[in-house]
Amino acid sequence: MGEALGVAVLGAGHMGADHVRRLDRVVSGARVAAVADPDPDRARAAGGELPGCTLHTEALAAIEAPGVDAVLIASPAEAHEAALLACFARGLPVLCEKPLAPDARGALRLAEAEAASGRRLARVGFMRRYDREYQALKDLLDGGKLGRPLMLHCTHRNVSSPAHFTSEMLIGSSVSHEIDAARWLLGEEIDAVTVLRPRSTAHAPRGLTDPQFVVMETSGGVLVDVEIYVNSGFGYQVRCEAVCEGGSARIGEDHTMVVHSAAGAGREIARDYLTRFAEAYDTEVRDWVEAVRAGGPVQGPSVWDGYVASVVAEAGVASLHSGERVPVRLAPRPGVYA
Repeated sequence: MGEALGVAVLGAGHMGADHVRRLDRVVSGARVAAVADPDPDRARAAGGELPGCTLHTEALAAIEAPGVDAVLIASPAEAHEAALLACFARGLPVLCEKPLAPDARGALRLAEAEAASGRRLARVGFMRRYDREYQALKDLLDGGKLGRPLMLHCTHRNVSSPAHFTSEMLIGSSVSHEIDAARWLLGEEIDAVTVLRPRSTAHAPRGLTDPQFVVMETSGGVLVDVEIYVNSGFGYQVRCEAVCEGGSARIGEDHTMVVHSAAGAGREIARDYLTRFAEAYDTEVRDWVEAVRAGGPVQGPSVWDGYVASVVAEAGVASLHSGERVPVRLAPRPGVYA
C-alpha cells in the first residue's frame, strides 16, 4: 500500500483522543480518516482540525466513511462487539482496546465470528507486549538463561480510581493486563484463580475492596501473584519480577526523571498508564499500521487472547465473591488461532 492508511477511530474519550493524536503526529504511514463519538463535541475536539477527517456520532457511519481502510476501537466496552462484527463483515483490519466485550460470552462470540471468516482481522490492545522492559523479560525467559520460571510477582498501582469503579473492575479492567502478560511471558495457560482481600485502604470509596491480592496457577505449575491497588494516592506503578531456578529478573523500577530541589531529591512517578506506557502505545500502533499496510498475516494479541483474559478475569471475580479457588474453563480453541 503506497498511500497512507486511512484509520477510523471509534471513541474520542481519554484513550481515543490520545490515539487520534498518535496517528496524526507520531505514526507515519497513517492518517485519521474518521472519528466517531456519541458526544459530537468530543469528536470535534479530537478530529475537527485534521484535514480530510470526517466526524460522526455513530460508529457504523465512521466505519463506512470514505477513505477508511482500517479501524481503531477505543470506545466503551459495551460498544466493542457490534463494532468488531461490523469490521469482520467488511473485511476491515481492526485494533481494539481491551476488553473485547463486557463479558466472556461476548468475547467468545467474537472469536467464533472471526474464526468463521477464515482469517484473523483483529488485534487486541494488550500494549505491555510492546513495552521494551516486558519484551526484554520475555526474551530472557525464552532464552532459558535463568532456568525454568517458578513464580511471577506483579504489582499494579494507580493514583486513584474513577467514580464508577467497582471491586469487580479491579480484576476485569486492571488485572486483565497482568493476565495477558503472564500468559505471554510464560507461554502457559492459567488454570485457576484465587483472590484474597487485605484490609481496604481508607482512601478507597465506600464499598470498594481495594487493594486485592490475586493468585493465579498456570498449567505448568508457575504461581503468579498480583497486587492490585487502585487508590495508592502517589502514582502509577507497574512492576513484574520473574523468579526462576537460576535467578530472578525484575522490571518496572520507575526509571524516570530524577528531580533535585530545595525540598530534596527524588524520582518522578508516572501519574497514569498513558504516561508510563506512552512508548509502548506508540510501538503497538506503529507496528499495527505497518503490518496492515504490508498486507501480511495479522500478528500480536488475538481475539482469542482477549477471550481468555475475560474468562480468567471472570474466574477472579467469582473468587472475589466466594473467597475460594476457582478453576478456569475455556472453550475449544478455533483453528485460526492455532
